[in-house]
Amino acid sequence: MSTPTAPAPDEEVLDAPAEPSQPAWRQLLTGSTTSIFLVLVALIAVFSLLQFNEFFTVSNLRNIATDAAVLLVVATGLTYVIITAGIDLSVGSVLVFASVVSARAMNAVGGDNWGVIIVGVIVGLLAGVAWGILNGFLVTKAKIPSFIVTLGTLGMALGAALLITGGVDERDVPFKLVETIGTGRLFGQIPWLVVIAAVVALVFGIILAQTRFGRYTYAIGSNEEGVRRTGVNVDRHLIKVYALCGALAGLAGALSLARFGTTSIAGNTTLNLDAIAAIVIGGTSLFGGVGTIVGTVVGVFIPAVLRNGFVIVGVQPFWQQVAVGAVLIIAVYLDQLRRAKYAR
Repeated sequence: MSTPTAPAPDEEVLDAPAEPSQPAWRQLLTGSTTSIFLVLVALIAVFSLLQFNEFFTVSNLRNIATDAAVLLVVATGLTYVIITAGIDLSVGSVLVFASVVSARAMNAVGGDNWGVIIVGVIVGLLAGVAWGILNGFLVTKAKIPSFIVTLGTLGMALGAALLITGGVDERDVPFKLVETIGTGRLFGQIPWLVVIAAVVALVFGIILAQTRFGRYTYAIGSNEEGVRRTGVNVDRHLIKVYALCGALAGLAGALSLARFGTTSIAGNTTLNLDAIAAIVIGGTSLFGGVGTIVGTVVGVFIPAVLRNGFVIVGVQPFWQQVAVGAVLIIAVYLDQLRRAKYAR
């Protein structure tokens, strides 16, 4: 007599889409990512009509992409967390902490070569992973809501960075890091920061959309208890998701260090809110189970285009915060309407 076995982890509950299935062409035309992409196109068109010779130039588009690069790396990891119906408010502080320990590590090793840079990047990544694992452990094992956990680690990571530096930015950074990754360009045209951010978004976009890890991430956000009953170790998966988010925040810290040549402690304190806004604007639901990296990419570029366009046309940049806030509220409202519709 055969012994009954537990259902495989990739049962129908893991493969079920978060929304009723539709033809591919209809999903393309009605999906939230497409809608927000059209908003981005409209913004580019408006600013181009107002100041074509200044806005729609290779140099300015390069500036927009560079401005969005570091935020995109952070938002890519945070997208995974939000899809699981969690939140990570600590990413900005983790970025700052990672940049501080990365700079200290490079200075401790000494020199101005790729070996020193690699050491700094690895230290930044490890610092980010450590904070991510701590977040994931407290959320899954201590059963503390992710909002509270990451609000606490937000202060802890930033406080640790200030303790290490004494509140003064680290400015002694290897020149090669700034010259190559920070300001260098592939083929003399595409900034390396943009290339790295694009590769990160592409790789983790494919992982989210095409792998079992991504399928579990969506499923946990849609029905955590159902996934747990199929035999998936939900706690372990969530710790991995938070560790991934921390790792990308750590990488972003090294990239920020390369771009500005300093730790920019004060300049990254609201990065977590910028990342969350971009992700939600891009169509990822704060209630979990829905979202794409493609949407996050589009969501990241909307504030970048607004900020750049307002400066060029002479509008006070403070209006950018008003505009992004309004778009964020509208995006969440439309998500609630969509969920109510499918619930019926």
